[in-house]
Amino acid sequence: MNTKTLDEAVLSAEKGRPLLFVNATVHTLDPVLGDLTGADLMVVGAEIVGVGPGLHTAAEDDNAVVVDCTGLALVPVFGAAPRSLTPGNPATFAVVPSGTAGSARTFEMLIWWPSQAPAVVADGEFVIFNGATLTSFVPPAPTSASPHLGVWVDSTGFLEQELTADGRYDETRDGRPHAYQGSFQIEGDRIVYHDDLGFWAYGRFTDGVLHHAGYVLTRRS
Repeated sequence: MNTKTLDEAVLSAEKGRPLLFVNATVHTLDPVLGDLTGADLMVVGAEIVGVGPGLHTAAEDDNAVVVDCTGLALVPVFGAAPRSLTPGNPATFAVVPSGTAGSARTFEMLIWWPSQAPAVVADGEFVIFNGATLTSFVPPAPTSASPHLGVWVDSTGFLEQELTADGRYDETRDGRPHAYQGSFQIEGDRIVYHDDLGFWAYGRFTDGVLHHAGYVLTRRS
């Protein structure tokens, strides 16, 4: 099996050829798979088609560009939402030194702002390498520029959610202040929450209304 370093793979990647990342630590964000060490991840087109040990045995059959990720980690990054690195999901992730991804704060930073990573793959193509943008990839706009900032409330008054320009949210539930707090990121009409307790949640803006966790909220004027 002829492997390439990350640098060589970025420089030589041929559009249309599968990418096979081998010997990586893969932070799948999947509750069943968890974090995999010494694992392989196969990308065909814009999708992940396989993850786990032993995929490298099919490298020659698939004419894949094999990227040696010894000492590196693959981390999901923000798209429509952070998607797990599992088959069928978009091949969108950052490639970082494995020790870097061990920090919860750094891990969160990579998901929100993938341009900070040494390399980023989006929809199966290298789009960022060492801070340089290689394609027309556009990272998410800063949260401070979002038109959706402000206080959102549901019609019953049970839920009140404030979105602030520093990328933080603060929820009041049934009159109980600070019931949930954490960070958020908005891309287009979608919002992703990462609560300080560690869980993720999602929402969507439609015609001036925020749909989140079964609630329908409007912005307080």
